[in-house]
Amino acid sequence: MTGPLQIVLGTISVLFLIVAVVFAYRAVRAMVRIIRTGQPDSTRFGPVGPRLKTMLVESLAHTRMLKWSAIGAAHWFVFVGFYGLFLTLVEAFFEVFDPAFHLPLIGAWSVWNLFVDVIGTGTVLGIVYLIARRQRDHPRRQGRTSRFAGSNFGRAYFVEAVVLVVGLCILGIRAAKIASGLDSAPTWSHPVSSALATVFPDNPDLVSIIAFVKIVVSLAWVIVLSRILNMGVAWHRFSAFFNIYFKREGTSGAPALGPLLPMTSGGKPIDFEDPGEDDVFGRGKIEDFTWKGMLDFVTCTECGRCQSQCPAWNTGKPLSPKMVILDLRDHMFAKAPYLLGEQTASDTAPDYDVLKPSDEQVWASGYARIEGTNDAQAHRPLVGTLEEGGVIDPDVLWSCTSCGACVEQCPVDIEHVDHIMDMRRYQVLIESNFPSEAGVMLRNLENRGNPWGMGGNVREDWMKELDFEVRRADGPLPYEVEYLFWVGCAGAIDDRAKKVTKAVAELLHMADVEFAVLGNGETCSGDPARRLGNEFVFQMLAQENVETLNGVFEGRVPGTRKIVTTCPHCFNSLGREYPQLGGEYEVVHHTQLLNQLVEEGRLTPVTPIDRKVTYHDPCFLGRHNKVYTPPREILGSVEGLSTQEMHRCKDRGFCCGAGGARMWMEEKIGKRINMERTEEALDLDPDVISTACPFCITMLSDALTSKKQNGEAGEHVEVLDVSQILLRSLTPVGVAAPGAESGADVGTKADDVAGLDSANTEHGRQ
Repeated sequence: MTGPLQIVLGTISVLFLIVAVVFAYRAVRAMVRIIRTGQPDSTRFGPVGPRLKTMLVESLAHTRMLKWSAIGAAHWFVFVGFYGLFLTLVEAFFEVFDPAFHLPLIGAWSVWNLFVDVIGTGTVLGIVYLIARRQRDHPRRQGRTSRFAGSNFGRAYFVEAVVLVVGLCILGIRAAKIASGLDSAPTWSHPVSSALATVFPDNPDLVSIIAFVKIVVSLAWVIVLSRILNMGVAWHRFSAFFNIYFKREGTSGAPALGPLLPMTSGGKPIDFEDPGEDDVFGRGKIEDFTWKGMLDFVTCTECGRCQSQCPAWNTGKPLSPKMVILDLRDHMFAKAPYLLGEQTASDTAPDYDVLKPSDEQVWASGYARIEGTNDAQAHRPLVGTLEEGGVIDPDVLWSCTSCGACVEQCPVDIEHVDHIMDMRRYQVLIESNFPSEAGVMLRNLENRGNPWGMGGNVREDWMKELDFEVRRADGPLPYEVEYLFWVGCAGAIDDRAKKVTKAVAELLHMADVEFAVLGNGETCSGDPARRLGNEFVFQMLAQENVETLNGVFEGRVPGTRKIVTTCPHCFNSLGREYPQLGGEYEVVHHTQLLNQLVEEGRLTPVTPIDRKVTYHDPCFLGRHNKVYTPPREILGSVEGLSTQEMHRCKDRGFCCGAGGARMWMEEKIGKRINMERTEEALDLDPDVISTACPFCITMLSDALTSKKQNGEAGEHVEVLDVSQILLRSLTPVGVAAPGAESGADVGTKADDVAGLDSANTEHGRQ
């Protein structure tokens, strides 16, 4: 059935294939060379088995994409169609020459035909849905709130059009074959194609024409993306597999949250006691990033999930995790000839005109300030103001709360927080360029061992209001002591947090849990310094604490070196970062321990609390360490208490605004993050906003106080730690307990002593 038409179309197809293969080879080679200019990182390769399993599960099962169910399902069909139907492209090359051609072995197999029909249809419907969603969520409708704000729409439209046309061609070829009597497979194996065949003519040439269109469109896509290396919306189809395989937590499959990685230079951890002369502290130039960081930049799909969840972006600040990655990507490719040695930069930075596409773009997306490959691009600072031509604006860098929402939502495992923190490290340690108010916090940490700058003797003041003696650790702990209670700076110094400390101590005492504290021997865990970017101060504090803790646990085997803490930041540092310095401990959050005690019957809530509570997930307890259930189970154990979730909760929880050392910096841009979160809580008309973090308590309490002053919240509403509510449920009505303050009167007005009868705060169960 080969005629002149088939010969012409087939010849063009083969020539086009040769051109596309050459372009693709050169593009892949160039990209690999660029990525290899990054710093080494030998931690990303093994073990092969678990990493391979993680890659296959995340890609084939779309576990991260399906966090957004409808979009994830649509994308799964497009994904499976791209790879699973690759053989239909191979088949098309032969169908151009011979319309009656079928793949050997499987071409006439009914199962294969059904697979092609179902997945082909799913690909078309899936991409139509994704096209519709992109238009529905377009910035022209949603403005800044659109997750696509800042994405390249021209490239996205091109990719969507290619997928749609190829999907239609797959079904069209089969329908044309059926209409021309060239397909003998049973109708049930291609129901959609059979239905379409009723409108196709009996003309074998049509098969060759549609196959040719499929080939040309597919190869045009290959050539376009080969010419545009920073076209992440297309390249992620290949690079995503590698990015997932090489992810930071490749063995467990968890996202890159929790501990920050130690500072490295040349692929080796920096020895802060004796750093090498050539050691690079943090990321001050694009070439300072590791090859995995550069792979991250290449893989970004521009989907904007990270941006849609970012508390900074959602409150009017210039930080978009997506645009940070895109700026670094575009700068990397623009500077590539210099990185590869193909061009040599001048000794000094030339004069240049800073581009000003728009005020917001210049602010949020710094790459646009200097575009193209030139000496100005080679010399520009990675972090800098508009006048300096910085790729990343300082306001972008310092807006991050390290909440991890971006990393949690990224479908291709980009490690945004690590990259931001590494850039901060350079700014702090090398440039000494950071918000001035944070400098006060650093000096307090260095001189006083706590961010507030209080004397060490205040760490034991909270014990004075307890009616029992709290054991102080002085040397190795006796074996009857089960837990060391790490109080933390906030828990010992901040008045609101001290109430939580007393409540937890009271509960542990009631449950006959033997515990001890370090008292004045405790110092800051170092978390604020590390999140600010001062790794040196973190190392200093952490090493001091590890030495103290190892002394306290001297002689104890693993499994008996137990620590309980009320601060999620300390919980994360002690449990997941101190092992980097030789400190191996079993660290639990107080909600985990208290929930265990309730389950064991050692704490039994007896006093009903007829109040409505909404729970706020602390980022470093929830997203970073995946502790979501224990606080909720504690609240669920309290009789009479009704709970209602905010719409942004658990892994989509919204930050309070204190993380990333933001607790110690002024929030001068946009809306205050704690106000946004408190308003979300107040929308549920709760009596109590509950949480499990001293910083969250401070931020939410401050916002609630402001709302009360403006008459936007009832005077009875309060912010309480989960432990305070539990203690009130264990305390007889009207009897005060340290940390509980007023028995069971949770969220009530002053004249409602028992907390049971206020009409203004009464709610039924939800």
